[in-house]
Amino acid sequence: MKPIFPGTFILAILLLSCHYSLSQSYATIIGRVVDSATNESLPGVTVYIDEHTGTTTNEAGRYSMGVSTGEHEIEFHFIGYKTTYKKITIDSNQAQIINVKLVSENTELGTIVISAGKFEQNIEEVVISMEVIHPQLIENKNATTLETTIDQVPGVTVIDGQANIRGGSGYSYGAGSRVLLLMDGIPLLAPDANDVKWNFLPIENVEQVEVIKGATSSLYGSAAMNGIINLRTATPLDTPATQINFFYGWYGDPEREELKWWGDNVQEYNGLSFSHREKVKRFDMVLGGQAFQNEGYRLGESEKRYRFTANGRLAFPKTPGLFVGVNSNIVFSSGGLMFLWENDSSGAYIPQGGLEDSTTTLSFYETTRTSIDPYITYTSPNGHNHKLNTRYFRSANRNNTDQESISTMYYTEYQYQNKLTDALTVTTGISNLYSDVNSELYDDHYSNNTALYIQGDMKKGRWNYSLGARVESNSIDGREREVIPVLRTGLSFALTEHTFLRASFGQGYRYPSIAEKYINTQVGSIAIFPNDSIKSETGWTSEVGIKQGFRIGSFYGLFDLAGFWSEYQDMLEFTFGLYGPFEPPTFGLGFQSQNIGNTVIKGIDLSLSGNGKIGKLPITILTGYTYIDPKQKDFEPAVDTVKNSANYNILKYRYKHLFKADVELNPGKFMFGMSVRYNSFMENIDAIFEDLIPGVKNYRELNNNGDWVFDLRFGYRLSKNVKFMFISDNVFNHEYMGRPADMRPPRSYTFKITFNY
Repeated sequence: MKPIFPGTFILAILLLSCHYSLSQSYATIIGRVVDSATNESLPGVTVYIDEHTGTTTNEAGRYSMGVSTGEHEIEFHFIGYKTTYKKITIDSNQAQIINVKLVSENTELGTIVISAGKFEQNIEEVVISMEVIHPQLIENKNATTLETTIDQVPGVTVIDGQANIRGGSGYSYGAGSRVLLLMDGIPLLAPDANDVKWNFLPIENVEQVEVIKGATSSLYGSAAMNGIINLRTATPLDTPATQINFFYGWYGDPEREELKWWGDNVQEYNGLSFSHREKVKRFDMVLGGQAFQNEGYRLGESEKRYRFTANGRLAFPKTPGLFVGVNSNIVFSSGGLMFLWENDSSGAYIPQGGLEDSTTTLSFYETTRTSIDPYITYTSPNGHNHKLNTRYFRSANRNNTDQESISTMYYTEYQYQNKLTDALTVTTGISNLYSDVNSELYDDHYSNNTALYIQGDMKKGRWNYSLGARVESNSIDGREREVIPVLRTGLSFALTEHTFLRASFGQGYRYPSIAEKYINTQVGSIAIFPNDSIKSETGWTSEVGIKQGFRIGSFYGLFDLAGFWSEYQDMLEFTFGLYGPFEPPTFGLGFQSQNIGNTVIKGIDLSLSGNGKIGKLPITILTGYTYIDPKQKDFEPAVDTVKNSANYNILKYRYKHLFKADVELNPGKFMFGMSVRYNSFMENIDAIFEDLIPGVKNYRELNNNGDWVFDLRFGYRLSKNVKFMFISDNVFNHEYMGRPADMRPPRSYTFKITFNY
C-alpha cells in the first residue's frame, strides 16, 4: 500500500470538514428588545447563545445572529433589568423572530450610574459614595445653571462658583478646583484657571448628573482628588420629544429696607429654553438652547446669556455596534460682575468703590465659550468595547479691567473595555489634554497632561471588587515634567438583598493651574501675586459605609451612611502676606497661592433618597446631613492664627455642619416641592477680610448662628402637554452671606410655563 501523501491527507480532512459543515444547517434569529413598561428600544443588550456571547442590540434594540440546528438557550442580559432566558429549537434553514420585553429590576431606586467605573452599574453596588440628580429636580426648581442644583446635593457646597465636597476645598478665588467637572465623561474645566463655567452647561438637555464623593484621580486624573460631577446629556427615545419653557421673575424687597438700592423699580429676570430629541432612521438628533436675561439684585451686576446645543449620532447597520457622533455647545454671555460689597449696611448690594471707573470693583465682561466633541464608539459582537472621545473647548473672556483671557483645550482619549468573564470587567485607556492660554492675567502659557489608566471591576456572588491605577504626566511650558502614579481600590458586600456594606481607599492628586502659578492682578484694594514655585497637591481619602434599601408600599428608598477620612499633603490655598515690593498702593501686601502644609478632614455623611408612592401619593426625596472636622496636621498657633480670624485649628472657608433636603409631592394634577439648605457658621476666614473690607467683621459677629434657606414651588398640570409653575426661592427672605463681602439674593418670585410634545 502506498503511503498517503501529506497534501492529500490535508485535502481529505478539508473535504470532510466541508461535508460536516454542510450537514450542520444554520438558521438566522432576529428580533427586537424593548422595555416592558415603556416599549422603548434597549440598545446595548447582550445576547448570549448557549452561555457564549452572540451579539448586542443596535440603537433600535434589534439584533441578528446565526445559529446551528438543534436546541439552544438564549440569554438576554442588560444592566438594571432582569435577565431573560428563551429555549428554542431550530430546524434546518428555519428563520425565527424572537422579540423580548425586559423587566426592570426592583432595585431600590432603579438608578443606573456610569461614572464610578466608566460602565453601567446599579448604584447600590458602587464601592464609593455617590449621589444622582435627575432632570426633574433641575426643571421643577427652574435652575438657570447647574450650580444652584448642585448646591442642593448632600455634602456639597458651592462658594462663589467653586464646588467642594465634604470640605475638601475652601475658597480659592475661582482658581484651581479639586472637584472635576465632566460632561459625558470628558473633562470640562477652563484651561487657564481650572474652574467650572456653570453657565456653559446645557441643563435643558440632561439625562442625569452623577456626583462622586471622594478621590477618583485613578480614573479621571488631576483635579478629581475631591470627587467629580459628571453631567450626562440626554439621548433620543423612540418617540420624538420636544420641551419648551418660558419663565418670568423678579427679586422681592430685602429683609432690611436700606439694602434696596433700586427704589420703586423692579429688578426682573426672564428666559426661555427648549430641547428636542428625535431618531431619524439611523441618525440620533438632540437640539437645545437657552436665552436668559437678568437685571440682578446687585447694582451693576446683570447678565445676558444665549446658549445653543446640537448633538448627533449616526449608526451603521452593516456594522452593528458602530456609532459616530459629534456633540457641540456654544454660549454667548455679557454683563457685570461685582466682587466686593461697599459695606454690610446700605451697601451690601453695591460694589465697593461705587460705579466710578477709577474706584469700582465692578467689572464688565463679554464671553464666548465653545465645545465640539467628535467621537467614535464600537462594540464588537463578542463584547469588546472601543471608544475614541475628543473635545475642543475654547473659552474667551474679555472685560474692561485688563484681565482678558483666551484659553483653548484639546482633549483626546482612547478607551478599551472588555468583560473578560461574566464577573470581571476591565477598563483601560490613554488620554492627552493640551491647553493653550493667552491672557493679560497670567501671560501666555501652555500645558500638557498625558495619562494611562486601568481599572478592574469584578462581581462575584455577593461581593463587588474594584481596583484601579493611573500614571499621569503634567508640565507647563514644557518645563519640569512631573510623573505621578495614583491608586484606588474598594469593595462592597451584599449583606442581605437590600443591605450593602462598602469600603474604599483612593489616592488623590492635583497639578496647579496656570492661574494659581501666574496670576498677577488687583481687585479694588486686594492684590493677588503669582507664585511659580508651588508644588502639586497629593492626598488620599478612605471611607466605610452602608447602603440600606427599603420599600414602603410602592416607595423605594436608599439610606446611605459613610464615615470618611481624607488627608492632603502640600494643600494649596491663597494666603495673605507680604509678597511684592513695598510700594503703593498695596505696599506688597496681598494674596498668593501657597502650599499651606498637611491637612486632615474627617467626618460622617448620611443621605436618604427615594421615589415612588406612599399610599396613593407620589413622592420624591433627596436629603442628607454632613459633619466635617477640617484641621491642619502641623498646626502652629503662634504662626497660623495671625492670618486667620479663628484662634484655633480649623481650615478656612468650611462649614462644619451641612443639611440639605428636597421633597416633592405630586397629588393628581398638582405638584408641591420644598428645598431646604442649612450651613453652620463659617468659623475661619482670612483675617484681612475682617480688617480691610468695611462691615465684614461686624456682620460676622452679628450673624454667627448659621443659615437656613427655604425654597418653595407649586405646579399644576393643565393638560398632558402644558404645566404651570410658581417658584419662590429664599421664601422666608433670610439674609445671609456666602464668602466674605458676598451677600446672597433676597426672596425671588418666578412664574413658569412648560410645553411638552
